[in-house]
Amino acid sequence: MEIEKNGFIKTTVDQNVSLQDKAALNRKGNQLFNIGEIEKARRVFMTTGYTDGLVRIGNHYKSEGRLLDALRMYWIAPDRNRAGPIIEKTAAVIRSFLSEDQNERNNV
Repeated sequence: MEIEKNGFIKTTVDQNVSLQDKAALNRKGNQLFNIGEIEKARRVFMTTGYTDGLVRIGNHYKSEGRLLDALRMYWIAPDRNRAGPIIEKTAAVIRSFLSEDQNERNNV
């Protein structure tokens, strides 16, 4: 389970769902994605745990500059190869902020 601001969300399909139902849900998610209903597709892919769909949602978020949302999708997928560079970039920004803060304290 993942936690988001509205509470817990399910990230994998219920074990009682048949493979046929999961495949049908993934097809529906793909249709939604293809017509631009990204958030609806995301919900389907997160429910079924469809890795390729989650990665495509992450790529979409990344193309919009929504790096933390992209990271979240890559992490859930899990696609550490795509998540890694975003984590490194985020860490570099945080290090830069901390360095600036330390420099300001030293100059006071």
